[in-house]
Amino acid sequence: MGNSTGSTVDDLQAVEMHLWYKKFMTECPSGQLTLHEFKQFFGLRGLDPKANAYIEQMFRTFDMNKDGYIDFMEYVAALSLVMRGKMEHKLRWYFKLYDVDGNGCIDRYELLNIIKAIRAINGSETQESSAEEFTNRVFERIDINGDGELSLDEFVAGARSDEEFMEVMMKSLDLTHIVAMIHNRRHSV
Repeated sequence: MGNSTGSTVDDLQAVEMHLWYKKFMTECPSGQLTLHEFKQFFGLRGLDPKANAYIEQMFRTFDMNKDGYIDFMEYVAALSLVMRGKMEHKLRWYFKLYDVDGNGCIDRYELLNIIKAIRAINGSETQESSAEEFTNRVFERIDINGDGELSLDEFVAGARSDEEFMEVMMKSLDLTHIVAMIHNRRHSV
């Protein structure tokens, strides 16, 4: 048993990757996850229109090659980013997710719709402040140049300095139930 720490870590990563693959192929035998399967995979059914639009945007963001499917490598890249990625990478990914029209900035309407969708998905529509009030606060705090749009730099710097906004983002893609399912299947196999 002369394994170095590195190979032990590699072995654990290989086991985890195998479990992810097994989960992916169980849920998606074709090896390509469609939008419909994506929603089922993450237990997202019966969503209101705003939440549905957000999930569709998330799917498009995960679909890195834009072929209309999420393959296993895209799935692994997305899970790795969300679960282990550096904060800088996560913030850049969130920016891409929130920039619905892809124009390189996030306007109030885009952020407002994302906040409403997150609250609908998480079942937390009744909060201290309305989605509009929250969106206005975010723009007041992090729209440095006051142009009504958040650039990538403003978004990243603002998220790092605004705890409330960072918390909302982290809740917008909580995959802990997927990780739990993968671990439960490992123990039952």
